[in-house]
Amino acid sequence: MIKAIAIDDEKMALEVIKAHASKVPFLVLEEIFMDAIEALEYIKENEIDLIFLDINMPDISGIDFAGLLPKETLVIFTTAYSDFAVKGFELDALDYLLKPFNLSRFIKACQKAQEWLDLQPGKEPEFTFIKTGEGQIRLIFDQLLFCEASGNYVTFQLENEKVMSRMTLAEVENILPSFFIRSHRSFLVNSKKVNKVEKHLLHLGDKSVPVSLSYMDQVMDYFQS
Repeated sequence: MIKAIAIDDEKMALEVIKAHASKVPFLVLEEIFMDAIEALEYIKENEIDLIFLDINMPDISGIDFAGLLPKETLVIFTTAYSDFAVKGFELDALDYLLKPFNLSRFIKACQKAQEWLDLQPGKEPEFTFIKTGEGQIRLIFDQLLFCEASGNYVTFQLENEKVMSRMTLAEVENILPSFFIRSHRSFLVNSKKVNKVEKHLLHLGDKSVPVSLSYMDQVMDYFQS
C-alpha cells in the first residue's frame, strides 16, 4: 500500500486528487495540504512514500520544496504549466501530471510509483492472502492488531473484525513483517499498534494481549530499544 499526501494551494485541485485517489486500491491518501510548511512538518513526523506536489505555490515553489524532502520520498509533480516538466525531471521526479489530468493518467502515475517501490531492496510485504471458510481474503498487515493461536486455527484480530484460518502460529510468523513480535506462545503482536507496555500485558487501544514469562525479556528489550 502506497502512503501518500497531496500539496496544492488550490482547494479544487486537491479535491480532484482526493477523488482520483479513492479509486486506486493500492493507494492511501493520508492527508491533503494547502500550506507547504505545514506539510513539511507532517512529513518529518510520518512515513510517506509519495507526494503529489504542485509546482506553482505562493510561499515556496514545488521545485524548491522537493529539494527539502528525504531522498527516498517519491514525487509526482502536478501543475498547469508544461514548461516546468524539464526542471521536474531534473529533480528525479517520478512523474509529471499536467492539469487537468484524468483518472486513467493518475492511475498510470500511481502504478509507476508502485513498481518503483516494489523494486526496492529489503522492502517487506504489505499484505497477504489467507484461506478462510469463505475462500481467500486479503489481509493488510497495517490493519492487523494481533494473531492468536488456538488448536489448529489462528484468529487474526483486525481493528474492526476477526478472521479465522486453519494455520499454525509458526506458519503465520513466517509470512508477517518484522514489526510483528511474539509475546506468548499463542500470540503474535503488531508492535506498531502497541500504545502501552506492562509487565504481563501489551495494550493495543481497548484490547490487550498477554506477555508470558518466557517472552518477557525479549518483549521488554524490543520496546526499550
